[in-house]
Amino acid sequence: MESFTHLRKGTTPRRIHADLEGLKDDELGRGGFEGRTAHLYRRHDPTRYRSAGPLTGVDIAANALTPADKDDPSGAPLLMFSNADCRISLSMRAEPMPFYVRNVDGDELHFVHQGTGTFVTEFGSLAYRPGDYVYLPKATTYRQVPDEGGSCVLVVEAVDEFRVPPAGVLGRHFPFDSALVVVPEAAVVEDDGRDEYEVRLYHSGQQTSIFYPHDPCDAEGWRGDNFPFTFNIDDYNVITSESVHLPPTVHLFMQATGVYVMNFLPRAAESVPGTERYPWYHRNVDFDEIAFFHGGNVFGVDLPPGIVSHAPQGTHHGAPEKARERSRRRFDKDTRVEWKIIAVDTRRRLVPSEAVLTAAAAAGPADPEIQI
Repeated sequence: MESFTHLRKGTTPRRIHADLEGLKDDELGRGGFEGRTAHLYRRHDPTRYRSAGPLTGVDIAANALTPADKDDPSGAPLLMFSNADCRISLSMRAEPMPFYVRNVDGDELHFVHQGTGTFVTEFGSLAYRPGDYVYLPKATTYRQVPDEGGSCVLVVEAVDEFRVPPAGVLGRHFPFDSALVVVPEAAVVEDDGRDEYEVRLYHSGQQTSIFYPHDPCDAEGWRGDNFPFTFNIDDYNVITSESVHLPPTVHLFMQATGVYVMNFLPRAAESVPGTERYPWYHRNVDFDEIAFFHGGNVFGVDLPPGIVSHAPQGTHHGAPEKARERSRRRFDKDTRVEWKIIAVDTRRRLVPSEAVLTAAAAAGPADPEIQI
């Protein structure tokens, strides 16, 4: 239900997310920042609490996890979080896949954090580099061939197909310029003399193997509008505002039913005096949030690359007051936000895997200074 008016009660600033004069801006919002909202202006930092139980949230460094594909060429990525709509995993593949993969549950969107290499697909090959998204439609046959040094990749699997959100009033100035995607050229992969070629079908967390007497990437050509591609975050046009910190949904890159992938990338900082530059405190009531720190810095604080942060829906999160005070002190000095964060919001609650819970418990509390 959308209300026809916004009400004000008690002490509130004139502008939204600005001119707080010591109050703490806390948003209670519905529909992932697109629905009804309540802005509560508190005396105290709402993220200063202690929690225990399944909705505590998880902050973990990628290097604290050991995916099976890091040491075993026949291994698979490590499942980190899952629900009925999606699975979020981490891959650290060091050696080429000795098999092909075909995900028969849904689409895959790979974000390359570190490393270079190639995804060999039945449509042709796609080279990848840091900052690339690699989109693989449901049931696409592929194998990953990392270059020397291996790769670190965030993998988001969606049951529904990923699609680009409507451009709306931005039209051709939409941040995702489809002319900058890289599409594979058809190329037959010649047999290398093996008796058979394994294709692993991934389904419901299980695996079925089928075997061909020839390399399955034997397509002489293809046509249509369903194909894999890569797109680098350096080619994403960030929408900005001088007078208000924009909600995360403005930076939506791709979406599937119940799954939304967003880019928080370098941009000009808000410049109107009094404007709060950090995301406001919030409880994203209808969505769980995953933030993957690709790198960069925010107002003098470096973001440790590879941090994975999970904020369950209904729990307060956001940069602590100490970081906000720093951003206000440096208002005239800092003219840009240099962060690189990949965010995944999900409509259903995400369940952390045992591997993630164990690693997070061993690592201890996260540094509150880097929480966004």
